[in-house]
Amino acid sequence: MIIAVDGPTASGKGTIAKALAAHFGLPHLDTGLLYRAVGRQVALAGGNPDSPDDALAATDFPDSLLDDPELRNEVTGGLASRVSIHPLVRKALFERQRAFALQHGGAVLDGRDIGTVIAPDAEVKLYVTASVEVRAQRRCAEMQDAGREVSLDDMMADLAARDERDTNRSDAPLMVAPDAGLIDTTSLNKEAAIAAAVEAVNAAKEQGTRNGK
Repeated sequence: MIIAVDGPTASGKGTIAKALAAHFGLPHLDTGLLYRAVGRQVALAGGNPDSPDDALAATDFPDSLLDDPELRNEVTGGLASRVSIHPLVRKALFERQRAFALQHGGAVLDGRDIGTVIAPDAEVKLYVTASVEVRAQRRCAEMQDAGREVSLDDMMADLAARDERDTNRSDAPLMVAPDAGLIDTTSLNKEAAIAAAVEAVNAAKEQGTRNGK
């Protein structure tokens, strides 16, 4: 069973995807981490994330970079959004993601184009979203817990800019797959959001069984 979980930054998709993987006993891939690694590699090389050539060269990052704690900060998140608009970068990372999705037994992947591009044949597709203000509040809380201060207004502006880039890029834009179940976590806590996702997956499995899939 392949479970595709898409959605914008700080919507809760990563938390939900990890929980689904644990609940259903499946491996999990945070595909956004691959793009963060590319963005981080560009910065380490002194390149320009808006340059297609610099971004493509950075796709050859060492696997050890995936363990770099800097991949989780807001600066790298912004770089990831910028390098992800380049079609050649997305092509370079496509096969890696596709192979993970197609492994024996299935997998859970979260990102922005899983249900539409990476695994359009996924048995279960979810789109996780929340208001920009709530997403900004969550991200600010995470940064404060890490000892970093950032204003809510600045965070909202940053997330809005990322949403604009992600939804309007020409290649594999962030969008809701036609057959995806929508989960709005704006008013849900972590436990309720996970419960809603598990229920959605079970419902999709039952529907698939009835349809003979």
